[in-house]
Amino acid sequence: MTAARGTGPRGRGSRAAGAAAGALLTLTAVVAAAAPAQAAGYRYWSFWESDGGKPWAYATQGPATARPADGDAIGFRFAVSNGTNDTSRPSVAPDFTGICGGVEKKDGTKRVAVVVDFGGPADAPPGENPPEPVKAGCAQVREDATGAEALAVVAKPLRYDGAAMLCGIAGYPARGCGEPVAETGETGGAAKTPASAAPSASASAGEDGGGPSFGVLAGGAAVLALGGAAIWKARRRG
Repeated sequence: MTAARGTGPRGRGSRAAGAAAGALLTLTAVVAAAAPAQAAGYRYWSFWESDGGKPWAYATQGPATARPADGDAIGFRFAVSNGTNDTSRPSVAPDFTGICGGVEKKDGTKRVAVVVDFGGPADAPPGENPPEPVKAGCAQVREDATGAEALAVVAKPLRYDGAAMLCGIAGYPARGCGEPVAETGETGGAAKTPASAAPSASASAGEDGGGPSFGVLAGGAAVLALGGAAIWKARRRG
């Protein structure tokens, strides 16, 4: 006896596949709808390093774990950025000789050139201004000291959040930590209104800033769960 269309094993398989495809398309639409929010930037201190006079390179780890060697330079730049590809580098070159040339190395220590670029007015949080353009100094610290310890010698006080994210250098900025900002406006500067759809600062600290936010991922998980339920129901009817 021939089964009616859509009620036999092949029909149930088609309906299950259709449910899965529908869930996938819905998830794709959810992520696509969130894409404009990901264009927002973040206002934070980025960390850079230079090994033996090489150009600035975006650090692969945070200053609390990085351990520069004698003769290296580390840099920090406060700016609005939406990822490592467009984050502004320190405006001063990693010139170890120029910064630490007059400091004699002592036994059991190392010398690290530290450059702190406070950014421009367009990068400043509302109501604040950069204290100075750039601060540079030579940190003479113990041989196993971290980049954060070298920074503290040159530009304290430092301010961290509960997740150990570096929020302020030399007291700047006075508040906030990696907060999102809206897309660039017609004036060319970053808008001062936080982008509420962006990921939280604590989840984005030190990351590229790309990828869907937690809300998008949670919504996607719910969509897939619904799709899975539809497939299960289709099989149960058989």
